[in-house]
Amino acid sequence: MQQCHFVKVLLGTWVVFVLGSCSPFSKLQKSGTDDEKYKGALEYYKKEDWYRAGVLFEELIPVLKGSNESEMAQFYYAYTQYHQQQYLLGATLFKKFYETFARSEYAQESMYMYALSLYKDTPQFNLDQSNTLTATAALQDFVNAYPDSKYKDECTSMILDLRKKLERKAYEKAKLYYKTSGFNIASYKSSVIAINNFQREFPDSEYNEELAFLKVDAEFSLAQNSLETKQKERYLEAIGYHQLFVDKYPNSKFLKESEKMYEISQREIERLVKLEQEREQEKQKAKTADPNRPAKVTAAN
Repeated sequence: MQQCHFVKVLLGTWVVFVLGSCSPFSKLQKSGTDDEKYKGALEYYKKEDWYRAGVLFEELIPVLKGSNESEMAQFYYAYTQYHQQQYLLGATLFKKFYETFARSEYAQESMYMYALSLYKDTPQFNLDQSNTLTATAALQDFVNAYPDSKYKDECTSMILDLRKKLERKAYEKAKLYYKTSGFNIASYKSSVIAINNFQREFPDSEYNEELAFLKVDAEFSLAQNSLETKQKERYLEAIGYHQLFVDKYPNSKFLKESEKMYEISQREIERLVKLEQEREQEKQKAKTADPNRPAKVTAAN
């Protein structure tokens, strides 16, 4: 029974192969002239049969060099790859086209399609964003080169979309440092640095209110977990971040939590200042009791 099934599958595969090898496309590919292949490629292109059109254009490009058809064959070939969602290959082909045929009436469209192909290939926000940066630069280059182009508004919209993706990536990175801070004190510092960078790069972001609060929290937590010699400075930093937060977001839902950290920071600073004063008084007493005694050398923390 199994052998019979195998024979049927083998026979079916052979039939498909034979029919395929006798198809008009196969005949054209194997025995057609260059002119016939070019006309056939155009027909397949009009029918949106991107695969067959692409196969024929790819074969024709080397032999059409220097001819009138060479320019259009390369232009259409780039589109066949784009329509098959081969965006990186399409981008490469469109870029090659506008660099090779800079004076072509299709150069502007090809430069736009290069940028669009890169845009289509950009990853989700949680992945590496190198391609997003490349696509953004390509779109901006197009707008700069053709400020009056019919594609300008669409390019501007795509740039804003990609910027949102970069914004989300930077936001998640800053939050990740914050979330892992409890396991590693260095992450508190990294969190504050990442938030500062985010605020500088995305000053109008909707995430800035939350991140401004998290910066207070991160600096406050850093102070709490620091050596005593570093605490005063870091509590003062936390107070400064709190004041900036309150000034910018006076009605924030995070306000009460930030105020608690502010009050604790003030009390801790008072405690630390008092400790410093007591230690200074002890030093002065020691000097008065024995003025010839050398001062005690302590290691810096």
